[in-house]
Amino acid sequence: MTKKNLHTFHIPVMGLAYTIDSPIRVAQYGISSVVALADDDLIEKMRNFYSTKFNIPYEEITQKFHDYRAERITSYLNLVDKIVKEKFENFKIELTESKTALENFMSMLPNTSDIKKGFQNLLDDGIAFKENIQNYIETHLFPGEIDVNIMTKLDKDNFIKNEQLPIEFNDAHAALRGFANSNLESSVVLSAGMNPRLFGYFENFKDFFPNENNQLKKKIILKVSDFRSAMIQGNFLAKKGLWVSEYRIESGLNCGGHAFATDGLLLGTILEEFKQKKDQLVQSAHDLMIKALQTKNQSIPENPLELKITVQGGVGTAAEHEFLLDEYHVNSVGWGSPFLLVPEATSVDQETRNLLMKAKEDDFYLSNISPLGVPFNTLKGTTNEFLKQKRIHENKAGSSCPKKFLALSKEYDPHGICTASKKYQDIKLEELEAKKDSLSADEFEKSKIKITEKSCLCVGLANASYLENDIKIKGQAQGVVICPGPNLAYFDQEVSLKDMIQHIYQGKSVIRTERPNLFIKELKMYITYFRNEIQSVSGEFTAAQLKKWNSFKSNLLDGIEYYKNLFESTTVFKGDIDQLDSCKSELVDIKIPVSELV
Repeated sequence: MTKKNLHTFHIPVMGLAYTIDSPIRVAQYGISSVVALADDDLIEKMRNFYSTKFNIPYEEITQKFHDYRAERITSYLNLVDKIVKEKFENFKIELTESKTALENFMSMLPNTSDIKKGFQNLLDDGIAFKENIQNYIETHLFPGEIDVNIMTKLDKDNFIKNEQLPIEFNDAHAALRGFANSNLESSVVLSAGMNPRLFGYFENFKDFFPNENNQLKKKIILKVSDFRSAMIQGNFLAKKGLWVSEYRIESGLNCGGHAFATDGLLLGTILEEFKQKKDQLVQSAHDLMIKALQTKNQSIPENPLELKITVQGGVGTAAEHEFLLDEYHVNSVGWGSPFLLVPEATSVDQETRNLLMKAKEDDFYLSNISPLGVPFNTLKGTTNEFLKQKRIHENKAGSSCPKKFLALSKEYDPHGICTASKKYQDIKLEELEAKKDSLSADEFEKSKIKITEKSCLCVGLANASYLENDIKIKGQAQGVVICPGPNLAYFDQEVSLKDMIQHIYQGKSVIRTERPNLFIKELKMYITYFRNEIQSVSGEFTAAQLKKWNSFKSNLLDGIEYYKNLFESTTVFKGDIDQLDSCKSELVDIKIPVSELV
């Protein structure tokens, strides 16, 4: 039976904790969501919490187990799968027995949905309603996908005492094994770029290869920021006989969490390229995959497998949602940050949710707090920021670093240290102190901030779930780090799941009215980013830097021209053409330094 997606939106991964149990909350309604696999400690605690809640026997998997990280992940995913299936069966019974429940559910489906129309016909018909509805539900309804996310860069080496463990015990490798060994039939979303060793590790698990019916039990989704990287990564995997089932395009800057800026390529132009070249992407990967499968003596699909294109980052209205589906033929649109205000869908403590509701545009900013050294979207006024500043004032900067998932710097220790840790920051501050006399007061202060601004994301991004579920938090107080996209500035109230879905599909708006459209917002962010890039570089400019800046500016100008044509051809954004002109003037005024020939 072919699964037909009920919904045209999905909930992407958010932080470590915010979607850790979203499938348990929303999958019975056919909504797909993504669980982060980075923190096995949080995962184990959530397994304990849900085993207790649903009366399921629980046996702790401690760090003394040989393969504890992978085993914790497998056990939790199996538990989530079990709970989702039970909730789905109960939900189906409820729909057959209560017309109110059915009508309520129908109001949460897209107006274009064939399934919604099918339900309506059965309601209108009324003859043998219960029996017919039962058969219809059995053949047409499926729970949402329980997808998982692995950040490819978080692949720390692990040690027992001073002995390095084999590569398969690296963090991302163990997480992949945990998913591969689970009962799930869903997808792993790979984000943060290519990790060739990890990509090669997929070959060890048969579920990622097509079976004799050309079906994949487990699928690969790549989160990408442009067509070129999709082509490179997709072909890399295809050469190993592996198929990418979905390319999840994310706005470079107008998204939550880590922001991977493009070279000035805007979301609309990227989507246009995928639309124009999708067949090329499919054919290229198919041809390479066939060759690889032949050498492996695996089942070979005659025709290319299904390939979906989805998009996420900054979408805020029903009109934008509909436009992306129609104009770019995407299969689904990701709605992330707005769901942080939906208690039925995400795991957020009340204090942080209140902070999100009150936050205005200026409260959302692109920070340098991530130990990965990648710009990170966050919010002013978090408890984490308060506690971090308090430690800095008391000359106790840095985190105790209990989890070490981001302990990736080998500068002072072959085992790796996190740049947010006290151990690392003490060394750096000591080095800075030693050269204090050679720096101006301003340079010294800037260097100090650069060292101490890093936050402990491992703890900060997990704490919301502990607080929401009254799970004891041990160790040094880190508060909560939250990483919403700037689009959340226009959402200012706690919303029910039904109301948020109707906002997405039917335009029953739950947002402030004054809001730039998603394309304009991203464009403005890129112009600010570009200006800051030029202003932040002191001293000599290299030829490579100048070339990059010129290319960046040129891409932005091309993007503005593309949007002008697009906006003129649609009623959705027609009123925003003037904003493009002012953005263009602002961009033209940014002067790229001229290389002085000696």
